[in-house]
Amino acid sequence: MGTCISLAVFTPLPNGDTNATNDFLEEIEIIFTVIFTTECLMRIVALGFIAHPTAYLRNSWNILDFTIVMIGMVSEVLAILQIEGFDVKALRAFRVLRPLRLISGVPSLQIVMNAILMAIIPLTNIALLVLFVIIIYSIIGLELFMGAFHKTCLDIQTGEMMEDPTPCGGIFHCPNGTECRGEWEGPQWGITCFDNFGQAILTVFQCITLEGWTDMLYWIHDSQGNTWQFIYFVTMVVLGAFFVMNLILGVLSGEFSKEKEKAQSRGDFQRLRAQQQMEEDLQGYVDWITQAEEMAETEDLQNAIKVDLSSDKTNNCRTLVLLKSAMLP
Repeated sequence: MGTCISLAVFTPLPNGDTNATNDFLEEIEIIFTVIFTTECLMRIVALGFIAHPTAYLRNSWNILDFTIVMIGMVSEVLAILQIEGFDVKALRAFRVLRPLRLISGVPSLQIVMNAILMAIIPLTNIALLVLFVIIIYSIIGLELFMGAFHKTCLDIQTGEMMEDPTPCGGIFHCPNGTECRGEWEGPQWGITCFDNFGQAILTVFQCITLEGWTDMLYWIHDSQGNTWQFIYFVTMVVLGAFFVMNLILGVLSGEFSKEKEKAQSRGDFQRLRAQQQMEEDLQGYVDWITQAEEMAETEDLQNAIKVDLSSDKTNNCRTLVLLKSAMLP
């Protein structure tokens, strides 16, 4: 968060100028670089670099983290060396990637980013569907509404247009002293219209984004009437804006659910593996204690047998001594 705040506060000035705030932030930048480098080295020592499957660089988010750290180190070294002909600012521009390091430390953000990345291929298919809808409605609009927006009310005597021109010829009737003639470039400086295929695509795309599609509908009514024309715009908005856009949200939601299930499965597997490892360690400890007790019992039994044998020998010796003393006068 500190590096995000420093990047937000930093004020780039032209011609290499600077101020006290920027100078202070440049000093703070060295501290951030040292902290990030130390964190990276600690992770490498703890996880390993790249050799085994769970190493540091075997994780894509760690690769991003390592790249950002290395760019920061290289930029600081080049700034100290001050090599002529090399612009260090080009490398410092990569500091804007530092907020992405938050992703490597927050698992929930990783799930969201993985869901977006995994949804690229399905979204490509939906993008082709959107393009197909736009092309179909552009061709239909080209056939139905070509040149519909060029008629407006002009003064009969002077030929001047109204102060706020609008298409005419349909339900819009020109006021007294004016007549409807086709000498106007069209609304919005003639950009949104159906005069050619390119402008038709632009107009349909504008309507699908729900930006001013009602104005387009009203202009068509003003120029051609309001009998069947609304069907074209209503179906276009329903299919393009609601149905297709909801497909995009559905794909993102589905991929997010998959990534969340994968993360939960990985967590459950890790917990199960840790529990199994604990049970194996406990069982090994119990086996070790059991073997130690058995060895202790065996040693005690052997010691007891030795004691019995030594006591028998002592008794035999005493018996022999008594016999000898009885037989000798």
